[in-house]
Amino acid sequence: MKKDETKIKIPGFRFSGVIAGIKQAKKPDVALIVADRPAKATAVFTTNRLKAAPVLQGQKAIRGGKLRAIVVNSGNANAATGPKGLKNAFATAAAAAQALKISKSEVLVSSTGKIGIQLDVGKIRRALPAAVQGLSAGNFTAAARAIMTTDAFPKWHVVRGKIGGKPFTVAGFGKGAGMIEPHMATMLAYIFTDLDLPVAAMRKAFRSAVDATFNAISVDGDTSTNDTAVLLASGASGIPPLKPGTAPWRAFEKALHEVCQYLAWMMVQDGEGATKIVEVQVRGAKTARSAKKIAYSIARSPLVKTSFFGQDPNWGRVFAAVGYSGETFAPSRVDIFYGPVPLVRRGLPTPVANEARAHKVMKNKSFRVLVELNGGRGESKVWTSDLGYGYVKINAEYRT
Repeated sequence: MKKDETKIKIPGFRFSGVIAGIKQAKKPDVALIVADRPAKATAVFTTNRLKAAPVLQGQKAIRGGKLRAIVVNSGNANAATGPKGLKNAFATAAAAAQALKISKSEVLVSSTGKIGIQLDVGKIRRALPAAVQGLSAGNFTAAARAIMTTDAFPKWHVVRGKIGGKPFTVAGFGKGAGMIEPHMATMLAYIFTDLDLPVAAMRKAFRSAVDATFNAISVDGDTSTNDTAVLLASGASGIPPLKPGTAPWRAFEKALHEVCQYLAWMMVQDGEGATKIVEVQVRGAKTARSAKKIAYSIARSPLVKTSFFGQDPNWGRVFAAVGYSGETFAPSRVDIFYGPVPLVRRGLPTPVANEARAHKVMKNKSFRVLVELNGGRGESKVWTSDLGYGYVKINAEYRT
Protein backbone atom coordinates (compact mmCIF):
# COMPACT_ATOMS: atom_id res chain seq x y z
CA MET A 1 0.00 0.00 0.00
CA LYS A 2 1.30 3.45 -0.93
CA LYS A 3 1.79 5.85 1.97
CA ASP A 4 -0.64 8.44 0.58
CA GLU A 5 -3.41 5.81 0.46
CA THR A 6 -3.50 5.66 4.25
CA LYS A 7 -4.56 9.32 4.23
CA ILE A 8 -7.96 8.39 2.77
CA LYS A 9 -10.05 8.55 5.91
CA ILE A 10 -13.76 9.10 6.52
CA PRO A 11 -14.53 10.13 10.10
CA GLY A 12 -16.66 7.54 11.84
CA PHE A 13 -15.52 4.52 9.79
CA ARG A 14 -12.78 1.89 9.95
CA PHE A 15 -11.79 -0.74 7.39
CA SER A 16 -9.72 -3.87 6.89
CA GLY A 17 -8.97 -6.43 4.20
CA VAL A 18 -7.68 -9.94 4.95
CA ILE A 19 -6.99 -13.32 3.37
CA ALA A 20 -9.56 -15.98 4.27
CA GLY A 21 -8.67 -18.54 1.62
CA ILE A 22 -11.90 -18.24 -0.38
CA LYS A 23 -10.00 -17.32 -3.54
CA GLN A 24 -7.71 -19.95 -5.00
CA ALA A 25 -4.94 -17.36 -5.16
CA LYS A 26 -3.63 -16.25 -1.79
CA LYS A 27 -4.99 -12.73 -2.03
CA PRO A 28 -7.21 -10.64 0.27
CA ASP A 29 -10.79 -11.84 -0.12
CA VAL A 30 -12.68 -10.52 2.91
CA ALA A 31 -13.30 -6.85 3.59
CA LEU A 32 -14.70 -5.58 6.88
CA ILE A 33 -16.30 -2.15 7.17
CA VAL A 34 -17.27 -0.87 10.62
CA ALA A 35 -19.02 2.31 11.73
CA ASP A 36 -17.92 3.52 15.15
CA ARG A 37 -21.57 4.23 15.97
CA PRO A 38 -24.74 3.10 14.16
CA ALA A 39 -24.62 4.81 10.77
CA LYS A 40 -27.66 5.85 8.80
CA ALA A 41 -27.91 3.55 5.83
CA THR A 42 -29.66 2.97 2.53
CA ALA A 43 -28.99 0.51 -0.28
CA VAL A 44 -29.94 -0.48 -3.82
CA PHE A 45 -29.84 -4.09 -4.98
CA THR A 46 -29.99 -6.08 -8.22
CA THR A 47 -33.25 -6.39 -10.14
CA ASN A 48 -32.29 -9.90 -11.28
CA ARG A 49 -35.02 -12.35 -10.18
CA LEU A 50 -32.24 -14.75 -9.21
CA LYS A 51 -31.05 -12.85 -6.16
CA ALA A 52 -28.01 -14.19 -4.34
CA ALA A 53 -28.32 -15.11 -0.68
CA PRO A 54 -26.34 -12.05 0.51
CA VAL A 55 -28.73 -9.77 -1.40
CA LEU A 56 -31.67 -11.31 0.45
CA GLN A 57 -29.82 -10.88 3.74
CA GLY A 58 -28.91 -7.31 2.84
CA GLN A 59 -32.46 -6.37 1.95
CA LYS A 60 -33.54 -7.46 5.42
CA ALA A 61 -30.63 -5.79 7.21
CA ILE A 62 -31.19 -2.41 5.55
CA ARG A 63 -34.85 -2.14 6.59
CA GLY A 64 -33.99 -0.52 9.89
CA GLY A 65 -32.16 2.34 8.17
CA LYS A 66 -29.00 1.86 10.26
CA LEU A 67 -25.90 -0.36 10.08
CA ARG A 68 -22.80 -0.94 12.17
CA ALA A 69 -20.86 -3.25 9.85
CA ILE A 70 -20.56 -4.70 6.36
CA VAL A 71 -18.74 -7.94 5.55
CA VAL A 72 -17.79 -8.50 1.91
CA ASN A 73 -16.24 -11.67 0.54
CA SER A 74 -14.85 -12.14 -2.95
CA GLY A 75 -14.22 -15.41 -4.77
CA ASN A 76 -17.65 -16.89 -4.07
CA ALA A 77 -20.98 -15.26 -5.00
CA ASN A 78 -23.11 -17.47 -2.73
CA ALA A 79 -25.73 -17.36 -5.51
CA ALA A 80 -27.97 -20.22 -6.66
CA THR A 81 -27.10 -21.99 -3.40
CA GLY A 82 -30.63 -22.52 -2.04
CA PRO A 83 -31.66 -22.54 1.64
CA LYS A 84 -28.16 -23.53 2.73
CA GLY A 85 -26.71 -20.50 0.98
CA LEU A 86 -29.17 -18.20 2.72
CA LYS A 87 -28.31 -19.80 6.04
CA ASN A 88 -24.63 -19.18 5.31
CA ALA A 89 -25.28 -15.51 4.54
CA PHE A 90 -27.01 -15.00 7.88
CA ALA A 91 -24.31 -17.07 9.61
CA THR A 92 -21.68 -14.70 8.20
CA ALA A 93 -23.55 -11.72 9.65
CA ALA A 94 -23.87 -13.48 13.01
CA ALA A 95 -20.16 -14.34 13.09
CA ALA A 96 -19.21 -10.72 12.36
CA ALA A 97 -21.64 -9.46 15.00
CA GLN A 98 -20.12 -11.79 17.57
CA ALA A 99 -16.58 -10.73 16.70
CA LEU A 100 -17.53 -7.05 16.90
CA LYS A 101 -19.87 -7.45 19.90
CA ILE A 102 -22.80 -5.84 18.10
CA SER A 103 -26.28 -6.98 17.04
CA LYS A 104 -26.43 -9.24 13.98
CA SER A 105 -29.33 -7.11 12.71
CA GLU A 106 -26.81 -4.29 12.23
CA VAL A 107 -24.60 -6.29 9.84
CA LEU A 108 -25.00 -6.44 6.06
CA VAL A 109 -23.13 -9.04 4.00
CA SER A 110 -22.11 -9.02 0.34
CA SER A 111 -20.50 -11.65 -1.84
CA THR A 112 -19.01 -11.71 -5.33
CA GLY A 113 -17.38 -14.44 -7.37
CA LYS A 114 -18.37 -17.83 -8.75
CA ILE A 115 -22.04 -18.82 -8.77
CA GLY A 116 -23.45 -22.12 -7.53
CA ILE A 117 -20.78 -22.98 -4.94
CA GLN A 118 -21.60 -23.11 -1.23
CA LEU A 119 -19.76 -20.48 0.80
CA ASP A 120 -17.39 -21.83 3.43
CA VAL A 121 -18.44 -19.69 6.38
CA GLY A 122 -15.79 -21.36 8.51
CA LYS A 123 -13.07 -19.64 6.49
CA ILE A 124 -14.70 -16.26 7.07
CA ARG A 125 -15.22 -17.00 10.76
CA ARG A 126 -11.54 -17.91 11.17
CA ALA A 127 -10.46 -14.74 9.33
CA LEU A 128 -12.63 -12.38 11.35
CA PRO A 129 -10.28 -11.96 14.36
CA ALA A 130 -7.55 -10.71 12.03
CA ALA A 131 -10.07 -8.51 10.21
CA VAL A 132 -11.24 -6.97 13.49
CA GLN A 133 -7.69 -6.50 14.73
CA GLY A 134 -6.73 -4.86 11.43
CA LEU A 135 -9.54 -2.31 11.51
CA SER A 136 -8.18 1.16 10.87
CA ALA A 137 -9.42 4.44 9.44
CA GLY A 138 -6.44 4.27 7.07
CA ASN A 139 -7.27 0.85 5.61
CA PHE A 140 -9.89 2.15 3.17
CA THR A 141 -7.92 0.97 0.12
CA ALA A 142 -7.09 -2.40 1.71
CA ALA A 143 -10.82 -3.09 1.89
CA ALA A 144 -11.22 -1.92 -1.71
CA ARG A 145 -8.64 -4.45 -2.89
CA ALA A 146 -10.19 -7.30 -0.93
CA ILE A 147 -13.47 -7.16 -2.89
CA MET A 148 -11.85 -7.50 -6.33
CA THR A 149 -12.51 -10.51 -8.59
CA THR A 150 -11.65 -10.10 -12.30
CA ASP A 151 -10.98 -6.40 -11.73
CA ALA A 152 -7.67 -5.24 -13.16
CA PHE A 153 -7.34 -2.51 -10.57
CA PRO A 154 -9.03 -1.32 -7.34
CA LYS A 155 -11.62 1.40 -7.69
CA TRP A 156 -12.15 4.27 -5.27
CA HIS A 157 -12.82 7.98 -5.28
CA VAL A 158 -12.84 10.68 -2.61
CA VAL A 159 -14.49 14.11 -2.55
CA ARG A 160 -13.84 16.62 0.22
CA GLY A 161 -15.55 19.94 0.81
CA LYS A 162 -16.66 22.40 3.45
CA ILE A 163 -20.04 23.37 4.85
CA GLY A 164 -20.15 26.35 7.18
CA GLY A 165 -16.37 26.30 7.32
CA LYS A 166 -16.27 22.69 8.54
CA PRO A 167 -14.80 19.92 6.35
CA PHE A 168 -16.83 16.95 5.14
CA THR A 169 -16.00 13.86 3.10
CA VAL A 170 -17.87 11.64 0.66
CA ALA A 171 -15.85 8.63 -0.48
CA GLY A 172 -16.49 5.20 -1.92
CA PHE A 173 -14.98 2.08 -3.37
CA GLY A 174 -16.42 -0.60 -5.60
CA LYS A 175 -15.74 -3.50 -7.90
CA GLY A 176 -16.99 -4.48 -11.31
CA ALA A 177 -15.54 -5.49 -14.65
CA GLY A 178 -17.89 -8.01 -16.28
CA MET A 179 -21.66 -8.64 -16.17
CA ILE A 180 -22.06 -4.85 -16.28
CA GLU A 181 -25.49 -3.69 -17.41
CA PRO A 182 -28.23 -1.31 -16.23
CA HIS A 183 -30.21 -2.07 -13.10
CA MET A 184 -26.83 -2.49 -11.44
CA ALA A 185 -24.01 -4.67 -12.63
CA THR A 186 -21.81 -7.47 -11.26
CA MET A 187 -21.13 -4.58 -9.10
CA LEU A 188 -20.52 -3.85 -5.46
CA ALA A 189 -20.20 -0.25 -4.30
CA TYR A 190 -19.92 1.20 -0.82
CA ILE A 191 -20.20 4.96 -0.31
CA PHE A 192 -19.41 6.70 2.97
CA THR A 193 -19.90 10.20 4.33
CA ASP A 194 -19.32 11.83 7.69
CA LEU A 195 -22.38 14.05 7.21
CA ASP A 196 -25.61 13.68 9.21
CA LEU A 197 -28.44 12.95 6.76
CA PRO A 198 -32.16 12.24 7.17
CA VAL A 199 -32.72 8.65 6.04
CA ALA A 200 -35.73 9.27 3.78
CA ALA A 201 -34.04 12.07 1.84
CA MET A 202 -30.75 10.17 1.84
CA ARG A 203 -32.54 7.20 0.27
CA LYS A 204 -34.04 9.38 -2.47
CA ALA A 205 -30.73 11.11 -3.21
CA PHE A 206 -28.89 7.79 -3.44
CA ARG A 207 -31.45 6.28 -5.78
CA SER A 208 -31.12 9.33 -8.03
CA ALA A 209 -27.32 9.09 -8.02
CA VAL A 210 -27.40 5.36 -8.78
CA ASP A 211 -29.83 5.83 -11.68
CA ALA A 212 -27.61 8.49 -13.25
CA THR A 213 -24.34 6.57 -12.82
CA PHE A 214 -24.31 2.86 -12.01
CA ASN A 215 -27.56 2.41 -13.93
CA ALA A 216 -26.14 4.23 -16.94
CA ILE A 217 -23.28 1.88 -17.84
CA SER A 218 -23.03 -1.30 -19.88
CA VAL A 219 -20.19 -3.66 -20.67
CA ASP A 220 -21.81 -6.88 -21.80
CA GLY A 221 -25.58 -6.72 -21.25
CA ASP A 222 -25.62 -9.14 -18.30
CA THR A 223 -27.22 -8.20 -14.98
CA SER A 224 -25.65 -10.00 -12.04
CA THR A 225 -27.27 -11.82 -9.13
CA ASN A 226 -25.29 -9.99 -6.43
CA ASP A 227 -25.38 -6.28 -7.29
CA THR A 228 -25.33 -4.12 -4.19
CA ALA A 229 -24.71 -0.42 -3.57
CA VAL A 230 -24.76 0.95 -0.03
CA LEU A 231 -24.58 4.49 1.34
CA LEU A 232 -23.60 5.02 4.99
CA ALA A 233 -23.63 8.33 6.88
CA SER A 234 -21.78 8.52 10.19
CA GLY A 235 -22.59 12.10 11.15
CA ALA A 236 -19.08 12.39 12.61
CA SER A 237 -18.20 15.63 10.79
CA GLY A 238 -19.75 17.78 13.50
CA ILE A 239 -21.80 19.61 10.87
CA PRO A 240 -25.47 20.02 11.89
CA PRO A 241 -27.96 17.64 10.21
CA LEU A 242 -28.48 18.61 6.57
CA LYS A 243 -31.89 19.65 5.28
CA PRO A 244 -32.99 18.73 1.74
CA GLY A 245 -33.29 21.64 -0.65
CA THR A 246 -30.62 23.74 1.06
CA ALA A 247 -27.21 24.73 -0.28
CA PRO A 248 -25.41 22.26 2.06
CA TRP A 249 -27.68 19.47 0.83
CA ARG A 250 -26.91 20.33 -2.78
CA ALA A 251 -23.19 20.23 -1.94
CA PHE A 252 -23.67 16.72 -0.57
CA GLU A 253 -25.66 15.59 -3.63
CA LYS A 254 -22.97 16.94 -5.95
CA ALA A 255 -20.24 15.09 -4.06
CA LEU A 256 -22.30 11.88 -3.96
CA HIS A 257 -22.92 12.02 -7.69
CA GLU A 258 -19.23 12.58 -8.38
CA VAL A 259 -18.16 9.59 -6.32
CA CYS A 260 -20.74 7.31 -7.95
CA GLN A 261 -19.88 8.64 -11.42
CA TYR A 262 -16.15 8.03 -11.04
CA LEU A 263 -16.71 4.51 -9.75
CA ALA A 264 -19.07 3.80 -12.65
CA TRP A 265 -16.55 5.14 -15.18
CA MET A 266 -13.82 2.98 -13.68
CA MET A 267 -16.03 -0.08 -14.04
CA VAL A 268 -16.49 0.64 -17.74
CA GLN A 269 -12.78 1.37 -18.11
CA ASP A 270 -12.08 -1.99 -16.49
CA GLY A 271 -14.65 -3.85 -18.60
CA GLU A 272 -13.16 -7.29 -19.16
CA GLY A 273 -10.79 -6.93 -22.10
CA ALA A 274 -11.92 -3.34 -22.72
CA THR A 275 -9.72 -0.85 -24.54
CA LYS A 276 -12.26 1.98 -24.97
CA ILE A 277 -14.79 3.97 -22.94
CA VAL A 278 -17.54 5.32 -25.16
CA GLU A 279 -20.20 7.82 -24.14
CA VAL A 280 -23.39 7.14 -26.08
CA GLN A 281 -25.58 10.23 -26.05
CA VAL A 282 -29.08 10.35 -27.50
CA ARG A 283 -30.83 13.70 -27.88
CA GLY A 284 -34.07 14.85 -29.40
CA ALA A 285 -36.15 11.84 -28.34
CA LYS A 286 -39.81 12.19 -27.38
CA THR A 287 -39.00 11.48 -23.71
CA ALA A 288 -35.96 10.92 -21.52
CA ARG A 289 -37.07 7.31 -21.02
CA SER A 290 -37.17 6.78 -24.78
CA ALA A 291 -33.72 8.34 -25.16
CA LYS A 292 -32.28 6.04 -22.50
CA LYS A 293 -33.80 2.97 -24.12
CA ILE A 294 -32.29 3.91 -27.47
CA ALA A 295 -28.93 4.67 -25.88
CA TYR A 296 -28.88 1.23 -24.29
CA SER A 297 -29.85 -0.40 -27.55
CA ILE A 298 -26.69 1.09 -29.04
CA ALA A 299 -24.47 0.54 -25.99
CA ARG A 300 -25.20 -3.18 -25.65
CA SER A 301 -25.02 -4.09 -29.35
CA PRO A 302 -22.18 -6.59 -29.93
CA LEU A 303 -21.81 -5.33 -33.50
CA VAL A 304 -21.48 -1.73 -32.35
CA LYS A 305 -19.11 -2.64 -29.53
CA THR A 306 -16.83 -4.74 -31.77
CA SER A 307 -16.67 -1.83 -34.23
CA PHE A 308 -15.48 0.35 -31.34
CA PHE A 309 -12.75 -2.21 -30.65
CA GLY A 310 -11.71 -2.23 -34.31
CA GLN A 311 -11.87 1.57 -34.51
CA ASP A 312 -14.26 1.19 -37.43
CA PRO A 313 -16.74 4.11 -37.76
CA ASN A 314 -19.51 1.76 -38.83
CA TRP A 315 -22.38 4.18 -38.28
CA GLY A 316 -24.79 1.75 -39.97
CA ARG A 317 -24.62 -0.50 -36.90
CA VAL A 318 -25.47 2.43 -34.66
CA PHE A 319 -28.38 3.46 -36.88
CA ALA A 320 -29.65 -0.12 -36.95
CA ALA A 321 -29.55 -0.30 -33.14
CA VAL A 322 -31.67 2.86 -32.98
CA GLY A 323 -34.10 1.22 -35.38
CA TYR A 324 -34.61 -1.98 -33.39
CA SER A 325 -34.81 -0.22 -30.03
CA GLY A 326 -38.60 -0.35 -30.21
CA GLU A 327 -38.87 3.41 -29.87
CA THR A 328 -40.64 5.71 -32.35
CA PHE A 329 -38.54 8.18 -34.34
CA ALA A 330 -38.27 9.62 -37.84
CA PRO A 331 -35.25 8.10 -39.68
CA SER A 332 -35.15 11.06 -42.06
CA ARG A 333 -34.39 13.40 -39.14
CA VAL A 334 -31.51 11.46 -37.57
CA ASP A 335 -27.98 12.85 -37.29
CA ILE A 336 -25.06 10.72 -36.04
CA PHE A 337 -21.71 12.07 -34.86
CA TYR A 338 -18.50 10.33 -33.77
CA GLY A 339 -16.87 13.01 -31.67
CA PRO A 340 -17.32 16.23 -33.68
CA VAL A 341 -17.46 14.36 -36.99
CA PRO A 342 -20.89 14.06 -38.68
CA LEU A 343 -21.39 10.68 -40.34
CA VAL A 344 -25.15 10.93 -40.89
CA ARG A 345 -27.20 14.04 -41.62
CA ARG A 346 -30.97 13.85 -41.85
CA GLY A 347 -30.85 10.10 -42.24
CA LEU A 348 -28.28 10.04 -45.04
CA PRO A 349 -24.50 9.44 -45.00
CA THR A 350 -22.16 12.41 -45.19
CA PRO A 351 -19.17 12.38 -47.58
CA VAL A 352 -17.09 9.23 -47.15
CA ALA A 353 -14.02 11.31 -46.28
CA ASN A 354 -15.61 11.91 -42.87
CA GLU A 355 -15.09 8.25 -42.00
CA ALA A 356 -11.31 8.74 -42.00
CA ARG A 357 -11.76 11.67 -39.59
CA ALA A 358 -14.04 9.55 -37.38
CA HIS A 359 -11.47 6.74 -37.38
CA LYS A 360 -8.95 9.16 -35.86
CA VAL A 361 -11.49 10.03 -33.15
CA MET A 362 -11.90 6.33 -32.35
CA LYS A 363 -8.18 5.92 -31.73
CA ASN A 364 -8.65 7.78 -28.45
CA LYS A 365 -9.13 5.85 -25.22
CA SER A 366 -12.50 7.54 -24.84
CA PHE A 367 -14.83 9.32 -27.24
CA ARG A 368 -18.50 10.16 -27.74
CA VAL A 369 -21.12 8.90 -30.15
CA LEU A 370 -24.04 11.33 -30.45
CA VAL A 371 -27.37 10.40 -32.00
CA GLU A 372 -29.60 13.44 -32.58
CA LEU A 373 -33.17 12.37 -33.35
CA ASN A 374 -34.55 15.89 -33.77
CA GLY A 375 -37.95 14.79 -32.51
CA GLY A 376 -38.32 16.13 -28.98
CA ARG A 377 -36.54 17.21 -25.83
CA GLY A 378 -35.73 13.82 -24.31
CA GLU A 379 -32.06 13.01 -23.85
CA SER A 380 -29.88 10.46 -22.07
CA LYS A 381 -26.27 9.35 -21.71
CA VAL A 382 -24.93 5.84 -21.30
CA TRP A 383 -21.30 4.77 -20.93
CA THR A 384 -20.15 1.54 -22.53
CA SER A 385 -16.94 -0.28 -23.41
CA ASP A 386 -15.77 -1.94 -26.57
CA LEU A 387 -15.86 -5.71 -27.04
CA GLY A 388 -12.69 -7.48 -28.07
CA TYR A 389 -10.66 -10.66 -27.77
CA GLY A 390 -9.88 -10.12 -24.10
CA TYR A 391 -13.52 -10.37 -23.01
CA VAL A 392 -13.96 -13.76 -24.67
CA LYS A 393 -10.71 -15.12 -23.22
CA ILE A 394 -11.47 -13.98 -19.64
CA ASN A 395 -15.02 -15.32 -19.62
CA ALA A 396 -14.32 -18.51 -21.56
CA GLU A 397 -11.73 -19.51 -18.96
CA TYR A 398 -13.34 -18.03 -15.81
CA ARG A 399 -14.11 -21.38 -14.16
CA THR A 400 -11.27 -23.45 -15.60
